[in-house]
Amino acid sequence: MKKRLFTPGPTPVPEDILLEMAKPIIHHRTSEFRKITEEVQGNLKYLFQTKSPVLILASSGTGAMEAAVSNILSSGEKALVVKGGKFGERFAEICSSYGARVIPLDVEWGKAVKPELVEKILTQEKDIKAVFITLCETSTGVLTDIQAIGRIVAKFSDTLLVIDAISSLGAVSCQTDAWNLDVVISGSQKALMLPPGLSFLAISEKAWRRIEKSQLPRYYFDLKKYHKSSEKFDFPFTPAVSLIVGLRKSLSLIREEGIENIIKRHEILAAATRTAVKALGLELLAEKPADSLTAVKVPEGIDGAELTKRLKEKYGVNFAGGQEKLKGKIFRIAHLGYFDKLDIISAISALEMALSELGYKFELGSGIKAAEEVLLKGI
Repeated sequence: MKKRLFTPGPTPVPEDILLEMAKPIIHHRTSEFRKITEEVQGNLKYLFQTKSPVLILASSGTGAMEAAVSNILSSGEKALVVKGGKFGERFAEICSSYGARVIPLDVEWGKAVKPELVEKILTQEKDIKAVFITLCETSTGVLTDIQAIGRIVAKFSDTLLVIDAISSLGAVSCQTDAWNLDVVISGSQKALMLPPGLSFLAISEKAWRRIEKSQLPRYYFDLKKYHKSSEKFDFPFTPAVSLIVGLRKSLSLIREEGIENIIKRHEILAAATRTAVKALGLELLAEKPADSLTAVKVPEGIDGAELTKRLKEKYGVNFAGGQEKLKGKIFRIAHLGYFDKLDIISAISALEMALSELGYKFELGSGIKAAEEVLLKGI
């Protein structure tokens, strides 16, 4: 049985990238590898849409989240954290671990934070040093209006805006420089079409000035070390060599397709998925869904765990379930990275068959028909 991966990380890896990573490994302290790193750094700036350096860590996205916290804050400083899902809550946990004073902005899971609430807190609470927020909250599929929040935070000269774009960069628009984003974080196993193991941080000049003053402890995640090494297309510690070789190929594919075309492709795939599940009588969780994944409420009378289990074991289709308070209540269909139109048709077809077998009543084929209509006409 062929396995099909529809989780929001890891995501499918193109064959061309797998073949690049299968080549004999090379030593990282060589001109050959520095040349690869130079190419990668240039294309990362294109992807992040920034003129600032983009640093590469050998870690999951959480490592880059921790690096952002430990490099821009000092003990006791205030951090405004938008908590609208598991990964917003993770930012709060990391900040607390480093002794920051977390000011939470709690948002109902499935809802998007209102930018004016961020502005209200920044105006009322003095000396907030950073705002931590997710562009796409992976646990709920919600998209945040980062552009509007960027305009707001930019008015506060001593406050940084830190974005978790791990499951959104390369799938939805994220314009680092134009939107006044100070730190943008991403990971390799999402829209970059690589296995897990790399994380990235784009860092503004405003953020670098803060990093020079930060007094929190760090060693491996000391971004000043990475910045200094990156000027010579090098790394302070042993990098994930094969992943970076794969990254060069991944970024070349992204550059070839063009970021605007990629974002449009994701928009169409997301619209087809959302239209299909609605045609099946299912309800979306997110009031403002992102184009990287679709979070769907499990219909009444259906066991959510049994649904995802059946999809995986009988059809080889791996959807993600809900996390924490949403466990068993939703399933998540990813469509970021290496996905095309027929992938969506496969996902909806498997979903229809599994739901039908579990006793859910609907017109078989209605979801596929709805998806095809969107895919044929586009948006």
